[in-house]
Amino acid sequence: MRLSSIALAAALSFSALSAWADPLKIGVVPGAYADSVNTAAEEAKARGLDVEVVEFSDWTTPNVALAAGDLDLNFFQHAPFLANANKQSGTSLVVVAPGILANLGLYSLKHKSFDEIPDGGSVAIANDPVNQGRGLLLLQKAGLIKLKDDVGFLGTVDDITENPRHLKFTEVEGPQLARITGDVDLAQGYPHFIVAAGTFDPTSGLLYSGIEDKQFTVSFVSREDNKDDPKIREFIDLFQSSQAVKDRINTSFAGSDKLYILAWTDK
Repeated sequence: MRLSSIALAAALSFSALSAWADPLKIGVVPGAYADSVNTAAEEAKARGLDVEVVEFSDWTTPNVALAAGDLDLNFFQHAPFLANANKQSGTSLVVVAPGILANLGLYSLKHKSFDEIPDGGSVAIANDPVNQGRGLLLLQKAGLIKLKDDVGFLGTVDDITENPRHLKFTEVEGPQLARITGDVDLAQGYPHFIVAAGTFDPTSGLLYSGIEDKQFTVSFVSREDNKDDPKIREFIDLFQSSQAVKDRINTSFAGSDKLYILAWTDK
């Protein structure tokens, strides 16, 4: 082998080793997703895989950072949210593995049943297009409103065709819904955010979604160009097989199996 070939092979080998030595950077949002990834990161480190967990306080920046190459993965969104984000920003981020299906709930700290919600009652709902649509579908399931036919999960308050109780809607950032629940008659809620906020009992919902909402599984997302990175596969395999991760998720959802599903097992 010529010296130039040897040098090239050595350079390529060094480059590969350097890439493996770089930490796997994963973007998360506070609560169940951050807690579960941090737990997996500790186990990964013991196995020689360095993982850096980066926490964000909103649902926009984790995708911006991933698309820019500042992250290798993020873990905070479901496929419909991702599809909408890709469309809005022109990115091509992809789902690489399923994670947690959080069962959306409808909560009231003022009323014990939907029947008690008054005419003109106030309802807090997520302000982003996909999660608002999901909340509206649950309100329709509860019999409080009716939506346009076939509106799907991208429905907005403008798609309400029947509102017999003249409910008034307030649109709120998803992570903040737990904090406003006490100020309204009814609120869309995410159990893991409620647990993290410690504001009220996350198992007190009047109605929950379930496995039929599987498209809303929060999943691991990467760029198209790094989806086959072996470090990503190693981390996800660890995450999905770790008992410590499963225990951490259970704690994050108040130990209640009605609040979440491990989407990779359907259990």
